[in-house]
Amino acid sequence: MTTTTTETPVTEAARRTFRKSGEFHEQARRLIAGGVNSNVRLAADPLLCFSKAKGSMLVDLDGNEYIDYALGMGPAVLGHAPPFLIEAVRASLSRGQLFAGQHEMELELAGLLHECVASAELVRIGLSGSEMIQTALRVARAHTGRNAFIKFEGHYHGWLDNVLVNLSPPAGGSREAVPYPVHLQSSGQSALAASEAFILPWNDLELLRRFLDTHGRNVAAILTEPVMCNTGVIAPRGGYLEGIRELCDRHGIVLIMDEVITGFRLALGGAQEKFAVRPDLSVFAKAMGGGFPIAALTGRADLMRLVDLGRVNHSGTYNANLVGVAAAIATLRHLMAADGSALKAIALAGRRLIEGIRKVAAGKSANLRVMGYGPVFNTMFGDDESIVDYRSYIRTDVAKQKAFIKALTLRGVRPTPRGTWFVSSAHSDEDIQRTVEAVGQALSDIASS
Repeated sequence: MTTTTTETPVTEAARRTFRKSGEFHEQARRLIAGGVNSNVRLAADPLLCFSKAKGSMLVDLDGNEYIDYALGMGPAVLGHAPPFLIEAVRASLSRGQLFAGQHEMELELAGLLHECVASAELVRIGLSGSEMIQTALRVARAHTGRNAFIKFEGHYHGWLDNVLVNLSPPAGGSREAVPYPVHLQSSGQSALAASEAFILPWNDLELLRRFLDTHGRNVAAILTEPVMCNTGVIAPRGGYLEGIRELCDRHGIVLIMDEVITGFRLALGGAQEKFAVRPDLSVFAKAMGGGFPIAALTGRADLMRLVDLGRVNHSGTYNANLVGVAAAIATLRHLMAADGSALKAIALAGRRLIEGIRKVAAGKSANLRVMGYGPVFNTMFGDDESIVDYRSYIRTDVAKQKAFIKALTLRGVRPTPRGTWFVSSAHSDEDIQRTVEAVGQALSDIASS
């Protein structure tokens, strides 16, 4: 879909109204708790209701168009409703929905995962990243006979009780005094369920080494995002992931890599391919299905056979449903085609966008920083040149970030509320040019407010 407006960004922003979205939200709150079906969506400002999407564009109830860099929080790596993906899903519908048994397509998908991901010796297909993270932890406990796991500040591994900790804890306390106190992120969350998590800062290999020298015999798994995508899209320091791998080997710990965001986005084989680090277990979701719900746990054959033998239970009514599997097959085949040309194009487009944003910010002497990679990056405001973990990230100007994201939304550009940008193969040169122009206008807006 291409935008029909010919107005300048300033005029376009001034004319946008959100009356129908506002009316929808008021009606929705009468029947839906909070008017949304995921609490993450409450962070959006303005709170919009969308009517359709195609390619790189979203349209809301009021007819406003947006160049979409939220992409469903990352899954729509090929853009919205690509014809070949919709056709693959449509074709699957004539075969049924659920068999409560096996079907040929799930074997085809497992073969593609094995081909793309070097560490994927065996595969289990599920429905969500949150669910498969739990399966991975269960396998690690069964393999090691230990219960505790290490989880890093600022990392997100799903909303379930044992892992929804220290995503956004209050600042304070000595950085060296590890493990940090467990911070529950939700009322009603079980403190007992979260008590097996050891919380450490990310990107500090020496602190991790010292902790494991004392406590390693109690640790079943180290659970990590290979890139800190849920907080700032912070890259691992040189040698950090390799160091975690070596420490896991030394202490008999299972390395679980959460590739829910990075998988089939940073590289065809995920961040583990990009950084040449082989985890024991990996979780994939989001881009894997191109926007349809599906997830996978992959890993070492000896670990995955704990599920195979029935010692570790992994169940689910909707696992390997035909729609999700068909979507994943179509998505992966498209990403694999022509030596991975789609992902290369995404990375190139993203780098051009990053360079454009940085150039505009420098021209306006704005302290806007861009961190990450072409396919996924984050914008934030701050003067700290060394943002390497959660504690350094929270020194950025959150209020300015929020104002910037709102100003962009009013000009028809939509990153996620936390300032993460996802780029798809549907984003065109024109989209990038218009986005860079909108960034300049948004920076002017917040500077004058």
